Amino acid sequence: MKLLFTVTNDLSYDQRMQRICRTLVANGYAVMLVGRSLPNSIPLEISPFEQKRLTCFFKKGFPFYAEYNLRLFVFLLIARYDAVCSIDLDTLPAGCFATLLRGKKRVFDAHEYFTEVPEVVHRPFVKSFWSAVARVCLPFYRHAYTVGTALAQIFEAKYGLKFEVVRNVPSSSDQEPGSSFEGLPNLYPYTILYQGALNEGRGIETMLEAMQQLENVQLVLAGEGDLSNRLRQKTKDLGLEDRVVFLGYVRPADLKKLTAEAWLGLNLLENRGLSYYYSLANKFFDGVQAAVPMLTMDFPEYQALNKQHEVAILLEALTPESVTKAIQSLLENKEKYEKLRENCLLARKEWNWEKEAEILKALWRKVELA
Repeated sequence: MKLLFTVTNDLSYDQRMQRICRTLVANGYAVMLVGRSLPNSIPLEISPFEQKRLTCFFKKGFPFYAEYNLRLFVFLLIARYDAVCSIDLDTLPAGCFATLLRGKKRVFDAHEYFTEVPEVVHRPFVKSFWSAVARVCLPFYRHAYTVGTALAQIFEAKYGLKFEVVRNVPSSSDQEPGSSFEGLPNLYPYTILYQGALNEGRGIETMLEAMQQLENVQLVLAGEGDLSNRLRQKTKDLGLEDRVVFLGYVRPADLKKLTAEAWLGLNLLENRGLSYYYSLANKFFDGVQAAVPMLTMDFPEYQALNKQHEVAILLEALTPESVTKAIQSLLENKEKYEKLRENCLLARKEWNWEKEAEILKALWRKVELA
């Protein structure tokens, strides 16, 4: 059975999709991952699954999504596959209509609450458009999954479709003992790591302001995004250039090494929409797998996880003062920090891809038999 997965990113840094595709290939499926080509896209690495990038004239906004779905639709009309899995609403139209025309199977993967992300939630026309896409397309779907229990419950009530939960967690074997990330200037005793897009609502500017009150700490940012230039300028304005490191994009294999060297991981999402409020970020699990305690928000999914294993400091409010206070408390309370780290070692035995992969494989067996 050949499966085709569709995303709107350029594939190279998508750890989640690489993990999913590798798992399914290892279980006998032929897999192709389709994304897009960007001006700064790096060459694709050799992988056990096929990869294809579509080139678009438009790079962002509605023109991009329209062009990408049109190009994807044409590709899906001629490509060889048995099932298409559309990741999020932005690739759903092409996947839905092409599989309907060709009589192929279809699966929906809701990586996030797309109509509630900060870029969409306060733009009525854009939100209504993507909501309409969901209403039109999802009645044709019988199989779907998402990344957390809270989102699954919301989607099931909203769309009348059963959603499985496949959490975005790393493999327990992902981290290589003794490996290190080259090029990280360990100028200070404590390294705080943010990994992911440098976008609105990620709490990065708040963290920069908190850095002014923290000593012996360096902040490492691994990723790029809409705020890249603004954050670099803010770092200069605050006089933090010697303690804030911008690494740019980091390949997944190197990111694992980098995470293992951190003292603390950051997951400071602002409550700018239900997508963030009910999120379950992969960076949270990446830190736990590397035995690195996390500083995250007191949102429902993280509350539930922290009740199972206390691996994080939960913030009720995202302010420079609350961030400073939380980090300072860990710097001063070594026993508290070590307890969190020990809990990470316990939690990673449960929160790992080996267990989530069984749910994914069971879902695709259902699709195969449908």
